[in-house]
Amino acid sequence: MDNQNQVDYPSSNKEWKLIEKVVIGLQDEQRKSRRWGIFFKLATLVYVLFIALMIGKSADEVVRGGGDSYAAVIEVNGVIAAAQDASADNIITALRDAFEDDKVLGVVLRINSPGGSPVQSGYVYDEIKRLKETRELPVYAVIADLGASGAYYIAAAADEIYADKASLVGSIGVVGSGFGFTEAMDKFGIERRLYTSGEHKGFLDPFSPENPEEKKFWQSVLKVTHNQFIDQVKKGRGDRLKETPEMFSGLIWSGEQALEMGLIDGLSSTSALVRTKFDSEEMVNFTPQKDPWESIMQKLGTSIGAGIATVVT
Repeated sequence: MDNQNQVDYPSSNKEWKLIEKVVIGLQDEQRKSRRWGIFFKLATLVYVLFIALMIGKSADEVVRGGGDSYAAVIEVNGVIAAAQDASADNIITALRDAFEDDKVLGVVLRINSPGGSPVQSGYVYDEIKRLKETRELPVYAVIADLGASGAYYIAAAADEIYADKASLVGSIGVVGSGFGFTEAMDKFGIERRLYTSGEHKGFLDPFSPENPEEKKFWQSVLKVTHNQFIDQVKKGRGDRLKETPEMFSGLIWSGEQALEMGLIDGLSSTSALVRTKFDSEEMVNFTPQKDPWESIMQKLGTSIGAGIATVVT
């Protein structure tokens, strides 16, 4: 029994040295692991601080001047839709803030958008007209790369519209699109079962055959919306428009062509316009900004996701 419980100890210096090497090796590995852990933590901290710095720089670029008087710049970027950066809520909030600021010399809508919701665009158009009745403040629109459809709808409410000679301007039209899958369903033997209360409740269903009567009805709805768009453009631009049969067809033109057609009033950038109209270079961006930490986490998440995707692929 005693022999079974006896512990065998190393009997030579060689064995002790071997054990010592193993222990030292394990200690070295632990130190390296700690060093790498510290490195990655510091790298993450530097990354977050770098993003915060970039956001701070962006804010500095966006808000310039801020002296006794300045031009209020409001961005209309991306698709015009609810819950987007270029939503009516965001743009109208910025417009109201600008009109309530006694230091504002005028408003410049800086537009780079393909358009979007006619409802959201209409809200902004109407609000610009309403605000101009409360205070004599000039409103200008400057189109960068693109000012099409609903974006031009908004621009038409401005006193004057400017663009670059290569900007794309116009697309005064309305579109309603979808897909039809009935032939594909027939090919694969798929049966559509649609239950509605109301004869035409499912008229936009892509899995049902197109009904000529319903198609005609939907086209009439689009036509009404198109006419509303045209009326607002005509009210905003007045006799500056040199109407042609194609002007309201949905086509889009370069800034140079748009100038000839009376869709815009001149060729200019935002900064050049502010210098010309207000004899100043002072600009303050009134566009609602995202919470800085929200932006940091969003960018951090996007970067991590992109990194993972790169590794996986």
